[in-house]
Amino acid sequence: MADGQLHLLVGTHAVLEDPVDFARLGLVVVDEQHRFGEAGELWKQAAAPYSDHWNKVMNELIALDFTMVPTFNIYEASRDLHRARRAEWHEDYTLPSLWRFYQPSKISHGSYWHFWGTEEEVKWKENYKLWMTFINEYKNRGGRVTTGSDSGFIFQLYGFAYIREMEMLREAGFHPLEVIRAATLNGAEALGIDDQTGSIEIGKDADFVIVEENPLENFKVLYGTGAIKLTEDNEVVRVGGVKHTIRQGVIYDAKKLLSEVKEMVSKAKAKVNFKSRFFSK
Repeated sequence: MADGQLHLLVGTHAVLEDPVDFARLGLVVVDEQHRFGEAGELWKQAAAPYSDHWNKVMNELIALDFTMVPTFNIYEASRDLHRARRAEWHEDYTLPSLWRFYQPSKISHGSYWHFWGTEEEVKWKENYKLWMTFINEYKNRGGRVTTGSDSGFIFQLYGFAYIREMEMLREAGFHPLEVIRAATLNGAEALGIDDQTGSIEIGKDADFVIVEENPLENFKVLYGTGAIKLTEDNEVVRVGGVKHTIRQGVIYDAKKLLSEVKEMVSKAKAKVNFKSRFFSK
């Protein structure tokens, strides 16, 4: 930083036509809602998709073998607060302590629902369109994109948020097989351990999951809660959910582990007399 000028090569700042002089503009973060609300306009302020500067930044990052981990899911409540807040897994798998941390607060990081509304969500929906366009094209040009969730904030729960990230990569334009690659081999390559894991090959660790449904048809079957399906007999059932997780050849009963988490959450709720899942203290 020099004379109040901040040059960044992360996020959308690298795609801006000119570096942002925050001091000159008098930009001050007032609170978490203000900070995250303004963030919803970052990609709109960046160079237009496929413009010379946009292409220049992308090509430079690809030349540097730069890995993109967008973590789309962690900000999804910004475009649809009700959806994120009422995700069905919160009832059984979100601890009371974490649920309280999610609530509107002037002291908790990422708890920016001071008066979040339609205008903020509309901005963020447009932000996602531009953001996803960049990430998808980065992948199309040979850039490495991996899957990450940044869970534990903003109504995103560990494990479930990772699957949501896969769905959002699909929304961005990735083919289902490209999503799987982003969640497996690409991550291993970024960590420099692709000689050990990341794909099913002779000589590599036996690291994979077993699910009875086809995730390429519907990634929702990977959620611990599975997916809703109507049978030929007009019966509503739940299908999917990872059945077994195998790590270095050791087989784990995924559904049993999930049931143990459910029991832990139930006991934690009973201990603090937790009554309501929605905006309860």
